[in-house]
Amino acid sequence: MADATETPKSDAPGNAEKPVDDWVTGDEKMTGAQSSYLKTLCEEAGEPFDPDMSKGDASKKIDALQSKTGRGS
Repeated sequence: MADATETPKSDAPGNAEKPVDDWVTGDEKMTGAQSSYLKTLCEEAGEPFDPDMSKGDASKKIDALQSKTGRGS
C-alpha cells in the first residue's frame, strides 16, 4: 500500500515542463487562450501577430515576448 503522502504522478512532467519540440500536438493550430495572450504580447512588444501559428510556435513566441515585455517573470 502506498504512503498517503505520495502522489502517483509526482515524477511525471507536466506540459509546461516538456520541451515544446516534443509536444505531440505542437503542429496543431494554437489554442484560443494562446491566441489571445499572444495577440496582447505582440501589441505590447510592437510585433506583428500571426493568427495561423501552431501551438508549438505560439508557445515559443510567447516565451520570447514575455522576456521582451517583462510579463510572466
